[in-house]
Amino acid sequence: MSDTPVRNNLHCSIPDDPDQSTYRFIIVAAKRARQLQSGHRPVLPTSSKKPTVIAMEEARRGLVKYELPADIVLPEDLPLEGEI
Repeated sequence: MSDTPVRNNLHCSIPDDPDQSTYRFIIVAAKRARQLQSGHRPVLPTSSKKPTVIAMEEARRGLVKYELPADIVLPEDLPLEGEI
């Protein structure tokens, strides 16, 4: 067996929640990382210095607030092919 330590990449994983959009998670985390890079303070106490890791953890825990624009069309609101 290898003597290398097992790395836990849980902090880098994208949540597998069917109610949430993976694309939305990435956009929210990226915008939060940019805020952290520009000087905002993290919401969570963390040992990481990387803004992307901190932002992903905050987004995963639901600590980053966002709202969808009013003019956005969600896929379930689109008509089916025969309904047009």
